[in-house]
Amino acid sequence: MGSSPMWWSASPPSPWGRGAGKWWALGGPLAVKAVGFLLLAGLLFRVLCSFPSSRAPALQIAEGKCNLFNGEWIPDPSGPAYTNASCRFIDDHQNCMMNGRPDKGYLHWKWKPYGCDLPPFNAVRFLDSMRNKAWGLIGDSILRNQVQSLLCLLSKAEEPVEVYHDKEYKNRRWHFRSYNFTVSLVWAPFLIKSDVFENENGVSTSEVQLHLDILDASWTSQYESFDYIIISGGQWFLKTAVYWENGAVVGCHYCQNKNLIELGFEHLYHKTLQKVFSFIISAKHKPVIFFRTWSPDHFENGEWYNGGSCNRVAPYKKREYQEGYNERVMRGIELKEFNKAEAALRGSGDVERLKLMDTYSLSYLRPDGHVGPYRTPYPFTKDSKNAVSVQNDCLHWCVPGPIDAWNDLVMKMALD
Repeated sequence: MGSSPMWWSASPPSPWGRGAGKWWALGGPLAVKAVGFLLLAGLLFRVLCSFPSSRAPALQIAEGKCNLFNGEWIPDPSGPAYTNASCRFIDDHQNCMMNGRPDKGYLHWKWKPYGCDLPPFNAVRFLDSMRNKAWGLIGDSILRNQVQSLLCLLSKAEEPVEVYHDKEYKNRRWHFRSYNFTVSLVWAPFLIKSDVFENENGVSTSEVQLHLDILDASWTSQYESFDYIIISGGQWFLKTAVYWENGAVVGCHYCQNKNLIELGFEHLYHKTLQKVFSFIISAKHKPVIFFRTWSPDHFENGEWYNGGSCNRVAPYKKREYQEGYNERVMRGIELKEFNKAEAALRGSGDVERLKLMDTYSLSYLRPDGHVGPYRTPYPFTKDSKNAVSVQNDCLHWCVPGPIDAWNDLVMKMALD
């Protein structure tokens, strides 16, 4: 990932009424029959209503609590809370303004849930509520993308000091001194133990080796130090990989010329999330955990490796987005495993500490918010024939951009 042209996958994508009749005038014996009929109908209605209804929970949610993840993007003339000039925490690859993106319309939308409002991020209120707390954001470069947005929003109240980074700047930590508040970025693209054979340009020399029964110690070793955690999987699960369990190879995904069982990335994602949620449920330390759902890409006319691009300049309308196989399958796995974990915690106070941060729907409506060709200073003028040779990034998000709404959700969910 990072500067690599292969940000997320080293392998090609997977295959994959009538009316009720007339009322007659009542009189004589007919009146008695009619009254009896009404009494019987009333009794039957009460009996039927005494049975539990599968629709009741949905109605209760709709009436009692707003669904923050179901809504629409509406015009926002005020624009973003910061720019690349006011924030120094934007990586070059996501700094679309600096890299010459000419249109600015993608900056003037805000997420509006149906039936309620999502307040804009309030840095002072957030930091004041998080005094002496520590946050950990665990995942891949999409989490890193979100951290950039979060730091930009928070720096409107106070600029943090970077207190740690590893050699490759994949693991980092920032401290807000006035609030004794820390934000840590933890690099764990698979969430489980992995051996990755990539050079600094992201070129693989061998298949990734994944241990389905061992969690990545880079995050489990720090788990007890965090009060709040955002964790997610991502597109790294689509990579060519050999799968291990109990010290032995059990299969692989997209292995060429190897006599191994094709288990598929679906198997990997199921097993990984089961392992992650099992750890969370059984751990003695109980931080608040936000499980963020799949971040969709918006490649059109191809994929990342064969000329795909993302040139739209406005959000999709409802039902305009065409969901792909990977998105549908991976999101389904996420919801299934999260619901199982939530059910296991039901009846205990810990269930309130596990939260689904479902950014999928609001994200798939924003094909205009990706980096596209503006990963680096854009070298070609508009309509240049050479522009087609520029590789597009239709997975990561411009900062500022739609990803800021993810952190509006974080604040709403954490403080409420």
